[in-house]
Amino acid sequence: MARFVPSTATIAGEPDNVAVVGLPANFLSSAKTETVPGTILGRALTIRFTPTSFAFDYGDGEQRTSTTPGTAWDASGQAQFTPTDTSHVYKQPGTYTVTVTVTYAADVDLGAGWIPINGTLNGPPASQQIRVVKAHTALVQGTCLERPSAPGC
Repeated sequence: MARFVPSTATIAGEPDNVAVVGLPANFLSSAKTETVPGTILGRALTIRFTPTSFAFDYGDGEQRTSTTPGTAWDASGQAQFTPTDTSHVYKQPGTYTVTVTVTYAADVDLGAGWIPINGTLNGPPASQQIRVVKAHTALVQGTCLERPSAPGC
């Protein structure tokens, strides 16, 4: 069975692998259920790998395990910087390497239906660098012409 492995998952951060200190960055894994055909001892079979958990390491000492791969903000109808099951809030600016390790359950089909295989398999970790920046904003009431003493004018 060691010749049968799921595809290497990828990881991406929203928005565009950039995060803002103090605001949630959303992370997504590409892992999904997949089947891998092959033969053992001349007999055709298919292995089905189903993700069961996603271990996110955010690169700053924080980790989280989720049962979902994450969902894009647009796909879930949420605004950017909304907390999700796979989001993370960075406290300091910098460049961090975010990693996800996907755990899979497996089933085998020898031609008569799926049979569960005992145990789980960790796929190879996928990583992505994310740049974390500080953002400074100021809300003003009116333009600088209208209120010359307002912040930023």
